[in-house]
Order: sequence, then C-alpha cells, then structure tokens
Amino acid sequence: MLQKTNATTLAEFDHHDHPPSNSVFGFWIYLMTDCVLFASLFATFGVLAHQYAGGPTGKDLFDVTGVAIETAVLLLSSITYGFAMLGAQQRKSGAVLGWLAVTFILGATFLVLELREFSHLIADGAGPQRSAFLSSFFVLVSTHGLHVFFGLVWMAVLMIQVLRRPQLDEREVRRLTCLSLFWHFLDVVWICVFTFVYLGSVL
Repeated sequence: MLQKTNATTLAEFDHHDHPPSNSVFGFWIYLMTDCVLFASLFATFGVLAHQYAGGPTGKDLFDVTGVAIETAVLLLSSITYGFAMLGAQQRKSGAVLGWLAVTFILGATFLVLELREFSHLIADGAGPQRSAFLSSFFVLVSTHGLHVFFGLVWMAVLMIQVLRRPQLDEREVRRLTCLSLFWHFLDVVWICVFTFVYLGSVL
C-alpha cells in the first residue's frame, strides 16, 4: 500500500513538474495561418500574372535552370534536416549539430541565389514597380525568402541551445520538431512557387 502511494505521489510530481506541452499542436495552427497567407499571395499572383504593362514577361526574365538549382538546394536542406531529427531522436547532439550546420549552409545558399536573382532583375529594369506582374512576383517570392531567413535565425538559436545543453531532453527535441515542420512547410511552398510561378510563366 505504501509503495502504491509513493508511486502515485511520484507520478503526480512528475506530471506537475513536466506538464504535457501543446506547443507542437499550436505550431500546426500557426502553419495553417501561414497557409492562408501564401494562398492569398498565390491568388494575387494568379490574377496579376498577365498584367505586364507593356514590360517583360516571365518567359523573357526567368532563368528556369538557375531556379531549378535553388529548388534542389532547398530540397536537399530538407533532407539534411531530416537527418538532424534522426540524431535528435537518438539523443546524439553531435549529429544534430552537424546536420543542422549543413542545413544552415544550404538554406543560406538558397537565399544568396535568390537575392542574386532579384538583383539581376532589378538591374535589368524589371523591379517590382515595373508592372503588376512583377509586383506580385516580388511580394510572393520575397515573403517566402523572408520565412527562410527567420528559419535560419531560429536554427542558429537552436544550435546554440544544443551546444549549451548537449544532453538533449524532450523540450529540445520538441523545439527541433517545430522547426522541422516549419522548414518542410517552406519546401512545399517553394515547390508551388517553382511550379506555379516560374514554370507557369515560362511554358
């Protein structure tokens, strides 16, 4: 009877000391709001996609080969983040840090390529003010790029936390899981951008 009471007391203590977290569920809700945001931007682009105002079209401007390289880099970063999550599940902080570093480099490379594309377009006189088509293009693609940037900042913060606390616990794994959802979500959005915006404008 005493052992049963002690076990019950210990269970209650653990329950209050480590209450169940709804952060992953809450993050899913946030992603749904982001889905609404990007759906609105895609719809806007769809409406304005042929409003060139006498300016260049997507077929005149877009380098599909370069964008395909950007796409491959971002998709590869999703795979490397998956390896980081495998390391997190096995509580291997070294593997987590290594794969996160690779993912960070790939994400940063994607941003550099995207910024280079923007600079070339603007230098050629195809900035966002040139036409409604280009305005909607820049808003949609730069919004995705901004999400990638904040994802990289988040990733750097998590890497610092793992360095400080190499013994991964459920809280760290949960944080890594939330970023994993965010990062894979950005990959899905970019596939839609590549297909709907770039290929749709060129073909």
